Amino acid sequence: MEGVIKLKYMFKSTILTFITLLLCTSVLNAQKQRFIILRHAEKDTTVAGSQMMQADPPLNSKGQERAQSIVRKFKKYKISTIYSTNYNRTKSTVLPLANAMGLSINNYDPKQLKTFADELTTQANHSKTILVVGHSNTSPRLVNLLLGKDAYKDLDESVYNQYWVVKINGQRKYAKVILY
Repeated sequence: MEGVIKLKYMFKSTILTFITLLLCTSVLNAQKQRFIILRHAEKDTTVAGSQMMQADPPLNSKGQERAQSIVRKFKKYKISTIYSTNYNRTKSTVLPLANAMGLSINNYDPKQLKTFADELTTQANHSKTILVVGHSNTSPRLVNLLLGKDAYKDLDESVYNQYWVVKINGQRKYAKVILY
């Protein structure tokens, strides 16, 4: 009889240990994602119509320099995927980095930010670092959607020197603004 009781105890103990290990593994494998959200570099406002909403101006010389500097500054993030709106200024901002890293630039629709944010946070993007290049209004709005709260306002038209690092780890979501 004692042997049966010891056997039952050992069996229960083994099952509890196994369940504990499973729970620990799922916590360790919780959703871990990092997003770098960047506004495009300085655009050329001397081009005819460049101040109009439908305009698609190129980068000016300062913007081209900033785009080149992104290669050095962003290599440390080990970016796995790059997204950009389909505008000259956003694609030109990230093209040097994409070329240096051997990555393609994927387009996203800035008018569908909620859908895009949902796609970014899918299971397929766990444990990846994703760079998203947008605009003075879409970049902070995307950060807010990823965080699930309105923490950031649209950028002033003169601000080109900041980006966000958004980290999601399970239910924990936070963002850090970095000036460069």
